[in-house]
Amino acid sequence: MLLAVPNFTEGRDQLVVERLARSLAAPPGVDLLDSHVDRDHNRTVLTARGEPLPLIEGLVAAAKVALEEIDVLSPPGGPGVHPHVGSLDVAPFVYLDDRRRGLACAAALVLGDRLGAELGLPVFLYGPLAGGRSRAELRKGGPRSLGRRIAAGELVPDFGPSRLHPRGGATLVAARPPLVAFNCHLAPGATLKRAREVAAELREGGSAGLPGLRALALPLASRGEVILSFNVEQPQRVPLVKVLEEVRKRVAVAYCELIGLCPQAALAGFPKELLRGFDERRQILEQAVGGRAG
Repeated sequence: MLLAVPNFTEGRDQLVVERLARSLAAPPGVDLLDSHVDRDHNRTVLTARGEPLPLIEGLVAAAKVALEEIDVLSPPGGPGVHPHVGSLDVAPFVYLDDRRRGLACAAALVLGDRLGAELGLPVFLYGPLAGGRSRAELRKGGPRSLGRRIAAGELVPDFGPSRLHPRGGATLVAARPPLVAFNCHLAPGATLKRAREVAAELREGGSAGLPGLRALALPLASRGEVILSFNVEQPQRVPLVKVLEEVRKRVAVAYCELIGLCPQAALAGFPKELLRGFDERRQILEQAVGGRAG
């Protein structure tokens, strides 16, 4: 059993989001565990579990829907604030223990090959399968910048054509252990400039950088808010309460939210009253996976 956590560049059209979710979960043996949709990010994050082959079939089916419904190069209403390069932007396979790492790596390679061969999507690997290359390196400047880098020979897709898909852009694929996607919504009065300074300080490599922490500062125009958006890639070393403590030393936090599933240990000591919309049965990884397995 593996998890798949595809991210789609669509968070405004609920009918499209529903089609994506149905397609991903259509193959027998695939369970949809979670769906997170955000209009300002213009992004949907789905979490599904299953054996590798059904998950691959579901991801290919959902990618086909994404290409039909999402024009990432000319999105109606303009792009969202979240960095992206594709309609199906990222498609990682998540292994829950080291015994399944090889299985996840194999599934990622098969998926990349199928997306390239069957759908004409250029696919880039990231993480350990690509020598540690990050999503940020590939997303820098957005899909059109990536297209120019491909055309110049600076970047060569691992699968598929050496050009962007005319609607779907490119897709990033990986195999990885669980991480935690986590947002801190800053208190009224926080500026985007200050949030960017905090993100630069706390992300790995910053002046107060935490191991494996990826950080962005993003404005949410529809809510008049500024957020710090984190990926905690080593939650066993950096629990969420540590991230929160470091943020609060620098700026006031109104509330927090989890995106998708989170290992139980990562929430140790965290003030749950700050987690808006938190559903323990659905969002604690061990409970969500164990409940469906039982």
